[in-house]
Amino acid sequence: MTTKNYTKVLKQLKVNPTKMRKYLKHSAKRKELAGLANKKCGRCGRVGGHVGQYGLNLCRHCFREIAKEIGFKKYN
Repeated sequence: MTTKNYTKVLKQLKVNPTKMRKYLKHSAKRKELAGLANKKCGRCGRVGGHVGQYGLNLCRHCFREIAKEIGFKKYN
């Protein structure tokens, strides 16, 4: 399907539903599995400073705000 006129190609795909399913399957967006934008704070949605240990999924700012409520202690 190397053509510049996509309307013609889409008309041909609408006629044949199996080819249409295959076309949609291979041209669909893939889900990102890694990267900065994939790890967001569950509370505020920030991307940077992510604390993912113990399944927290919080940014460092939110973690500091609710650390005592969760049960973390600060040791010197």
